[in-house]
Amino acid sequence: MSETVTEPAISAVPPRETVLTALEEAYRRIAGDQRFLVRHGGRVSEVSPTHYSVRGLSDTAKLGDVVSRQDRRGGIAGAGEVVRIAQDSVLVAPFEAAGAVGLGEAVFNRGQLGLAPSPSWRGRVIDALGRPADGKPAPTGAPSTTSAAPVTPPAMQRHRVSEAFRTGVRVIDIFTPLCHGQRLGVFAGSGVGKSTLLSMLANADAFDTVVIALVGERGREVREFLEDTIGPQGMTKSVAVVATSDESAMMRRRAPDTAMSVAEYFRDRGDKVLLIVDSITRFAHALREVAIGAGEPPVARGYPASVFTELPRLLERAGPGETGRGSITAILSVLVDGDDHNDPVADAVRGILDGHVVLDRAIAEQGRFPPVNPLASISRLAERAWKPDEKRLVTRLRAMIARFEDTRDIRLLGAYQPGNDADLDQAVRQIPLIYDALTQSPNDPRSTDPFADLAMKLKAGEPVQ
Repeated sequence: MSETVTEPAISAVPPRETVLTALEEAYRRIAGDQRFLVRHGGRVSEVSPTHYSVRGLSDTAKLGDVVSRQDRRGGIAGAGEVVRIAQDSVLVAPFEAAGAVGLGEAVFNRGQLGLAPSPSWRGRVIDALGRPADGKPAPTGAPSTTSAAPVTPPAMQRHRVSEAFRTGVRVIDIFTPLCHGQRLGVFAGSGVGKSTLLSMLANADAFDTVVIALVGERGREVREFLEDTIGPQGMTKSVAVVATSDESAMMRRRAPDTAMSVAEYFRDRGDKVLLIVDSITRFAHALREVAIGAGEPPVARGYPASVFTELPRLLERAGPGETGRGSITAILSVLVDGDDHNDPVADAVRGILDGHVVLDRAIAEQGRFPPVNPLASISRLAERAWKPDEKRLVTRLRAMIARFEDTRDIRLLGAYQPGNDADLDQAVRQIPLIYDALTQSPNDPRSTDPFADLAMKLKAGEPVQ
């Protein structure tokens, strides 16, 4: 008789994971909230000046997850973001100074960080995590970990850019006019006047909501910019996201993303939104610092490849929304290192945007503000903003300015003789008047019809009042 072999009976005791899950579900039903009895965590195993490693989170963490760190007494001591995952540890870039992190401290994964903006955010100043930075109570819609990742509107579902608007800045409205949903870069070296021009553009009357991201800004200038330049009236429709230069690279990296998320919320409500980022270069510097600390090799003048992946990922979220929704008009300042406009970041951003305004240090030294170089500046959507006669006039003005600047050395040497070249004679007579008409300070009245102001200047030969 053959022997019968049977499988051992399965134990009636459920696995440990099933028991824990059942306990958690029972507790949630009783307590009426979403707190867990058991949380997955790890402990700090290594600390560097800009990052720290955590063992025990590799199985559950994802890139971009936010973690919270507890001190020895069990209190929340800080937070950070997962930037690299290895077999036995994860690397965290902290939102605060890494020097405050201690070995062995407990770290828990909180998932992806999201924001829940609301109309009450207008008039508020927040940090890169959505926390109040103006000393007032937290705005409605606290930071959460449940929001879905932002999705760029599909290319074929976005509405067409067609509606032009006036900024009130004559040199911009004449030479590089803008449309709702356009993305424009302001390129300049340090100390040339980017922030001043941005403040003038921020006060345009064509927008329902203004979102301002001050990235790596001097702490001294934040209140001056918001209270004096934007002003109480302008702040009533504005949301400011601030990450000063002394904050960690992660805070400076997150600030533009937070500002973009706020702008997307108001865009989806149907608002015409103006997004100002000062500056996108400091955002790239923060990306570089985080990426190099995570072990990514530099490929272009010290910038890792991920920097040039993150730039279009952020900037493409601006622009026209889907049909039936609003738009995000983005004006971004780009700091060109050493006045080199072929800097890798400047070159990459210029290829993504819909136009660029170049501020010239030589023009600023002559006392002409804003120091916009009309020959080097371009708006790719200007054709949709100019009328036919305005286009012909601007083309003629560019030619006259080019002729005037090309012959500057000859005129300084005394070799210019009036009467030999009618076009040059006209340029010599009118270009100084045109330069005077384009000069404008933040305290000057906003221009409602820049071409009429220019015509009045040329006719009267006196500065525009």
